[in-house]
Amino acid sequence: MEPSIPSLPRAARRRLMRVVHKTRDKDHARRALAILQLAEGLPVSEVARRLCAARSTVYRWWGRFECEGERGLESPPPGRAPWTLTPAVAERLGELLRERPRVFGYLRSRWTSQMLAREITVQLGVLIHSSTVRRWLPRLGFRWRRARPTLCKRDPAKAEKLTAIAQALARASGREPVFYVDEADVDLNPRIGAAWMRRGQQTAIATPGTNQKRYLAGALDARTGAVLWTEALSKGSELFVSLLRELRGTYRSARRIVLIVDNYIIHRSQATRRWLAQNPKFELLFQPVYHPWVNRIERLWKQLHENITRNHCYPKLDSLMQAVRTFLHVVQPFPGSAPALAKV
Repeated sequence: MEPSIPSLPRAARRRLMRVVHKTRDKDHARRALAILQLAEGLPVSEVARRLCAARSTVYRWWGRFECEGERGLESPPPGRAPWTLTPAVAERLGELLRERPRVFGYLRSRWTSQMLAREITVQLGVLIHSSTVRRWLPRLGFRWRRARPTLCKRDPAKAEKLTAIAQALARASGREPVFYVDEADVDLNPRIGAAWMRRGQQTAIATPGTNQKRYLAGALDARTGAVLWTEALSKGSELFVSLLRELRGTYRSARRIVLIVDNYIIHRSQATRRWLAQNPKFELLFQPVYHPWVNRIERLWKQLHENITRNHCYPKLDSLMQAVRTFLHVVQPFPGSAPALAKV
């Protein structure tokens, strides 16, 4: 059946002619021209031949014109239609991410955008694509990050230990200094880390093959940021005792010296206890088990490895240790200076 289009009003005809001559959208122009030719009485087959289109396509254009008028001839905007996140979907996404996928019967241990989209569809009846979920999660404050490992064991005396540490830090003064104490390993084998490289090229870091080590024991003044350290060939009680001797000689006028230490065995060994019994001005406060972030000297060791030992090219351990000593000198007071900008 041929479409029966009544004669177009002059204004409508002029608007369609303007579309044909002015628009940059060739598809819009073809549809407008088809309506003009149908209005002149041309059969559908002739219009389709002139516009290099199928008869069904011309019928579809005519149907759109009949239903929507001139607006139906316009081309839809390019790309995917925008999808607006509703409060209900945002709230449900947060609830899902607070639970494990196994709660909802999945075998996988971590959520994926595809699984979240499916659950949203099942629970709310809202059809949403996984790419939309992946695009909206950062806007809702979620990031794809590596999880932080932790142990299931808990220190029953955690609260008491943290309270004692907080009280000691509050009383810290020149007569009663408080130190964060810990040990660190320095390896001749470089610690490999990321660095800027040209695309397609990977920087090679020479390794000595046979590793050599030195051990550091450091004390970070919680009030001033001063750093004292000692070195040894082994990580035994003598390393820790040598640091205690260094602190005793440097802080002779102190009435009491408080040390915040972890639960490493050399801090509780018999040799350490004998030395502490002969020097009662020292007091050890043990941080809770599996709480390394309590000890702020860990940040100093991290900066040491980031700036000196990671990807280093020192051929001998002596030259590497000289760089370590220089770093520990220039980094003071820590963290007030900028260790990454330190020069030799």
